[in-house]
Amino acid sequence: MRKSIGCLTFLLMLLSALSAHAGGGPFGIDHRVAKDDSGIWKRSNQKALIYGTILTVGVGALAEGDNGQLGDTFWRSVDSMVITGVASTTMKFAFRRERPSETDNPDRWFKHGGKSFPSGEVAAISAAVTPFIVSYGDDHPLVYALALLPAYDAVARVKVHGHWQSDVLVGSALGVGIGLWSARRTESPIVLSWLPGGFRVGFIHHFR
Repeated sequence: MRKSIGCLTFLLMLLSALSAHAGGGPFGIDHRVAKDDSGIWKRSNQKALIYGTILTVGVGALAEGDNGQLGDTFWRSVDSMVITGVASTTMKFAFRRERPSETDNPDRWFKHGGKSFPSGEVAAISAAVTPFIVSYGDDHPLVYALALLPAYDAVARVKVHGHWQSDVLVGSALGVGIGLWSARRTESPIVLSWLPGGFRVGFIHHFR
């Protein structure tokens, strides 16, 4: 729990500059900031991060299998991302909130085509890194730096008008919560249990 609180606290600190004045939304902090789709905030960089995260977790899980702590952590990250993806997509269809790119009113919910709440990308990246922080954070404190990835994406999504502040906060909380649950489960990773037994060995170990 301490690790998840640490991740969320760090994200809240980085978002404080974006949420400095009163606004709308569920927490009273949502407002449209000046759009910035340049430099490190470019949308192409955000896409590279989410696709890179998915690729790294997927390849790592297949390569390592479930033969050790690293492989088990990769598969728990897979579980976390899959479950978070289903949850965030369901929430988007349920709440149908309009994005800042579509309106300057953060209280426009239940509108046709609205997909702003919560941020699926921030949720997915948070879900991906949380099992690694839980597994390795105490012994290797540098692993906590992984929290920078969802924090960066959260700020970037707000800056390009992809999401409101509350969208990325709830997305992060969703990903961290499911990631923590996945990391703490005593049973084998869920997705791995659905696959043929050979995937438990991993490609690296299989061809040795």
